[in-house]
Amino acid sequence: MILVTAANGNQGKRLIPKLIAAELPVRACVSTQDSADQLRRLGVTEVIVGDICDPAVASDAVRGVDKIYHVGPTAHPNERQMGISLVDAARAAGVRHFVMSSVLHAIVTDLVQHEIKRDIEEHLVSSGLAFTILQPTNYMLPLKLRRVFTEGTFEMNWALDRYQSLVDLGDVTEVACAVLTDSARHDGATYELVSPGRYNAHELGEIISGVLGRPIEVRQVNVDDYMEAWFGKDLDSEKYRHQSNVMRAISTYYSHHDFVGNANVLTWLLGRAPTTFAEFVSAQRDAFSESTERK
Repeated sequence: MILVTAANGNQGKRLIPKLIAAELPVRACVSTQDSADQLRRLGVTEVIVGDICDPAVASDAVRGVDKIYHVGPTAHPNERQMGISLVDAARAAGVRHFVMSSVLHAIVTDLVQHEIKRDIEEHLVSSGLAFTILQPTNYMLPLKLRRVFTEGTFEMNWALDRYQSLVDLGDVTEVACAVLTDSARHDGATYELVSPGRYNAHELGEIISGVLGRPIEVRQVNVDDYMEAWFGKDLDSEKYRHQSNVMRAISTYYSHHDFVGNANVLTWLLGRAPTTFAEFVSAQRDAFSESTERK
């Protein structure tokens, strides 16, 4: 049995169909009943609903589990506690392999979410559990292209001339499935997951324009405006304070430093060339066109 946490998030909803297709038994852990219902429609028969920080929930989630794929919920204020609690529960339950989704360059502690993941990595490595740590760079996210398709605008909330490396979520979850399928081969490994190339916002805009066959506008947006689009208007409330700190740290760091990696490890793990940004944009363009036609 494989436990997947944050199972209806960016990674989970792409990974779980791969695990099911490989005929691997899956238990999903999510925080809401709505997410649980969505996963059941994907074919997941075992779903735990609750806060993984709760020892009772964590104990239920890991009971009878051989392997865990842990993804910390994006910008969640209790992400550190969730990860550490799950490692402890896994050790107590005798889980055979703990796979953690971390982040590229977790040592960069100016980034709030990196420091959190670094602490969980350290706890996992010291736990005595068999482990594998995946360190993907920034995801190629469909949400980032939404305004490109609707308004012809590509937006960044940091300096447009800074370089970054990207990775496709399909590639990340393909690696995750392979690691979970062949645990012994990947025990003790830490893998950086990065697609080829490093681009500033202007170069990404040129790639998008080339795929779409029309010019687009590339612009930097204020971090508060960007956060409002993600989290709503109540940015200074207790509920969103952590998310706000995460996003402001990202904007500040990425405006002063490049964030790049190397594609060699991902290429080796996949046994093929990783997905390029142009291929990602092309696939999202087709998906957007299909969804528009259905409306």
